[in-house]
Amino acid sequence: MKVAVECQSPLLQKSLEIFLARYLSASKKSDIIIRDEECLNDNRCFYISSNEKADLLKPFSKSQLILALEKKYKELHPKTLTEIEVKKDEKRALDFSILEARIESLTREYQENILRTVKAFYEK
Repeated sequence: MKVAVECQSPLLQKSLEIFLARYLSASKKSDIIIRDEECLNDNRCFYISSNEKADLLKPFSKSQLILALEKKYKELHPKTLTEIEVKKDEKRALDFSILEARIESLTREYQENILRTVKAFYEK
């Protein structure tokens, strides 16, 4: 998710830049543009205000901001997030198969050690 911040309020502008440092991007390359003035024609616009029509009401916390932006991003790019989640699930499944193979190997090794010990005990 790439976000641009274009606010009239310098305090809000700086706060958002600090909160969203790792998501910041240029306006032309961004997925979402955060503004403190209502915008009508741009569907990428994310409106922050005390107004009831706002996407996020002031005052807000950093976590509320991130959650609201993720919700907006899902609305704009529903397929992208699904593809990312599938890739993560595939990676987790792959990691699990490696763990499963390691457990099987250790179990076989443990079984062989027990059998060796029992045989050695009864051979005496």
